[in-house]
Amino acid sequence: MNRATAKHLIERYFRQLTEGCGNGNCTNEFCASCCDFQPLDNNSAAAKALELFKINAKLCPHPSKKESDTSHPDSSADENTQLDSNMSDKDLFPPKEDFSDVHYLTENTVCMILSVCEEKGDYSALIRVIGRVFSNAEALMKSFRKNEPNTTENLGSCTPTDGNEQEKHSEQPPEKMGASSAAALPNESPNEMFNPCEVTVDIDAVRRVYDRLLTIDQVETALVNALVYLTPNMELDLEYLDVYETNPDYLNIFIIVMENSNLHSPEYLEVALPQFCKAMSKLPVTALARLSKLWSTYSLPHIRRMMETFQQLITFTVVSNEYDAENLVNDDETVVAATQCLKIVFYASILGGDVDIEHNEEDEEDEESDELTLHELLGEERLYKKSPRIDPLEKELGVRPIDSRRPLIPSEDFINESLNDVVEMDKDFTFFKVNAETKFSFQSCPFILNVITKNQGLYYDNRIRMYSERRLTALYSMVQGQQPNPYLKLKVRRDHIIDDALVSLEMISMENPSDLKKQLFVEFEGEQGVDEGGVSKEFFQLVLEEIFNLDIGMFTYDEDTKLFWFNSSSLENEAQYTLIGIVLGLAIYNNCILDVHFPMVVYRKLMGKKGTYLDLSDSHPALYQSLKGLLEYTGNVEEDMMLTFQISHTDLFGNPILYDLKEQGDQIPVTKENRQEFVDLYAEYILNKSVERQFRAFKKGFLMVTNESPLKYLFRPEEVELLICGSRKLDFEALEKTTEYDGGYSKDSQIIKDFWETIHSFREEQKRLFLQFTTGTDRAPVGGLGKLKMIIAKNGSDTDRLPTSHTCFNALLLPEYSSKEKLKERLLKAITYAKGFGML
Repeated sequence: MNRATAKHLIERYFRQLTEGCGNGNCTNEFCASCCDFQPLDNNSAAAKALELFKINAKLCPHPSKKESDTSHPDSSADENTQLDSNMSDKDLFPPKEDFSDVHYLTENTVCMILSVCEEKGDYSALIRVIGRVFSNAEALMKSFRKNEPNTTENLGSCTPTDGNEQEKHSEQPPEKMGASSAAALPNESPNEMFNPCEVTVDIDAVRRVYDRLLTIDQVETALVNALVYLTPNMELDLEYLDVYETNPDYLNIFIIVMENSNLHSPEYLEVALPQFCKAMSKLPVTALARLSKLWSTYSLPHIRRMMETFQQLITFTVVSNEYDAENLVNDDETVVAATQCLKIVFYASILGGDVDIEHNEEDEEDEESDELTLHELLGEERLYKKSPRIDPLEKELGVRPIDSRRPLIPSEDFINESLNDVVEMDKDFTFFKVNAETKFSFQSCPFILNVITKNQGLYYDNRIRMYSERRLTALYSMVQGQQPNPYLKLKVRRDHIIDDALVSLEMISMENPSDLKKQLFVEFEGEQGVDEGGVSKEFFQLVLEEIFNLDIGMFTYDEDTKLFWFNSSSLENEAQYTLIGIVLGLAIYNNCILDVHFPMVVYRKLMGKKGTYLDLSDSHPALYQSLKGLLEYTGNVEEDMMLTFQISHTDLFGNPILYDLKEQGDQIPVTKENRQEFVDLYAEYILNKSVERQFRAFKKGFLMVTNESPLKYLFRPEEVELLICGSRKLDFEALEKTTEYDGGYSKDSQIIKDFWETIHSFREEQKRLFLQFTTGTDRAPVGGLGKLKMIIAKNGSDTDRLPTSHTCFNALLLPEYSSKEKLKERLLKAITYAKGFGML
């Protein structure tokens, strides 16, 4: 089977999966018209189409004109040959009636050629012009310029358009308009940063032309072949001739090509689109930034289409190839180029959404020392460099992913699961840390990786640091003649766990902070046992239970949200807050899930952003609703609300505390004009100023462990919470598959079958209680409950005793009860009345 035939079949499968055959009674399970068919997105449909092609699955007859016209795939090959001959030198100047004098395109020109071709019933002249212009960089760059006469009224006669389209455009704010509309109103943009760089392409005209051209099948083939012919030359021009620096209008080519709404179609995916992505990836960062700013002004459907185009190319390429440790996906030029192009859309999505580039926490700078470190002496400074990695495009745009409050496209949509399945993270980590100049690492585009994959990268980083600290310790001990101490050893008493941990960690942080990056090893005084992870987990649980005890007063607790917040009037010293910060850092560093309940604003602040009014919805929902009501109030704010810029809240003992948001705030009434300022200052006080002392100490402790980690670069705040606290999504089916049995039980034991039937019958809250009882937390680790290694061990024959658990080992000790009813009754009693830690 030749390539054209294969492409044709894959395209038919793709259309069958996305559009169906039109037969309402279709019984083909692989057809969208079948009543039992589950709809697929474009990425999944592309992968499935390739799969169906390989197994020669059933194809339904397609009723559309396009299908009948392309029923002879050899004709497509003939058209390719014809188009190639059209691009030869001798055919560049055909007779005048073939529009040989057309050297670039305008909307007028296309409309005129279309009219002539429709009258003759022959589109060969149009195909030659399209082939000639779209295969020539100079010609395409000059096409569809804004300063050409606009032909909207002419196109109206040859193209059916929505008469209200322009009216709708004019009603949009400049940052949401089409590019040509926005560029015409540069002074009206609310924020210069989001005003796209001026481009000379009339994008609305390009879209109207494509809408017309793409209804003609032969033109589709001409566009594909022209792109195949054009892109290698573009790649060479950009790499060796610096054409963009010479003529910034070179960017027009990429803008025009990306407006083709069929780029994700199978005929483009094999050759044309990969070559185009490689050329785009060669653009200098200033050009990429212009593209990103321009695309950020597009409406959601347009920017989503571009995102899906690149995603589909990545998925198509990944599922079409086999990768292993020798043949890495990092070396696949198509996947790498498409990922780099996807980055442009990712930042466009951020710029086009709600962005907060202000409200940044001030980072405490470490004092630079002129002395060489041991890492530098050993030539390992690249592995352990402290400076955070900054993406060149991020720097050029002046916006970071952490600045995004709500992007146009949810961040999760940029994750490509097919790619995550084949990335070798150990190799990718090496490229990321050591060979960044010569090898591509997907960690340089962390938006495409899921939290499980990124967690693997973090795991390698943590382990390498641990091993490095061990090696350095051994080296120091040899030089100084001391006993080597390769671990971070903590020896604590159960009844004085906070005091002992505080003293030990404070001493370590003052004398040798790098010891915090060693593997944690905990020993309880007077108890035997080797810490293989279980003792450390128990240590974390006991420390958290005591620190979050409301009687201590370090944190306040909201009964409605079930969340803790820093107590602004706490009497505890800063060292206690530093300890809890260290504990959170150590939990990430040692891959341990903690039963911590903070609002998301805590993680945003840890990542370098201040809390704002929007964060109150999570941390202080009642206050948020009150302030929201104030902002939305339509009556007389000053007379009806009678508020001033002085607020009050209660201290630890319930006494009211007055605070002026502005100087002499009690004399300044809140009005309709200044209510936004009042709300912003109120949020600033509650989330930042009032807890500044406590949070600064907390963050200091956290950074003692994570300051050299790629954590801040790789993870979003919600993903950091996932690392520390685990996921609230519980899949007990996955837990059942991975659970191990001991003491005489097996998965076929009757009590085990009864046990899982009982668990699956529990309500959601009861399932969380069971998980809390067995593991010490009601959340799943990163990757879900399937990653949790739970053990169910036999604990004697039938008895009235309750089940017990070793939370530090995720072990459930289950007596062999005589009936399923007794099992359920005993288990429910155990998980319901077990309070906090100490279930064993």
